[in-house]
Amino acid sequence: MYQPLHQFKAEFFKALGHPLRLVILEQLVAGEKSVTDLQAALGVDQSSVSQQLAILRTRNIVEPRKDGTSVFYRLRDPLIAELLDLARSIFNNHLIDTQAMLQQLATSET
Repeated sequence: MYQPLHQFKAEFFKALGHPLRLVILEQLVAGEKSVTDLQAALGVDQSSVSQQLAILRTRNIVEPRKDGTSVFYRLRDPLIAELLDLARSIFNNHLIDTQAMLQQLATSET
């Protein structure tokens, strides 16, 4: 029924299905960051950042680099940045469509 490729895709997109993971990825688009840098930028505790990074690492979306006691993360594939941009464009299109429907609804009631 489901091929391994479908399962892989589903698991990949499931890994992207958490708001904090998306924000982490958006931060990493700008370049490699330490867990401490991500924690400070996002205003969340270290355990939450580490937990989400572990999920992204398990799905091979990010890769770690250890430097002394610090662990730095970066996007494993630069196409992730393009995927995030494309998703943003899709969401913007949906918002534009929703705004147009709301505008049409508002004008039809007057």
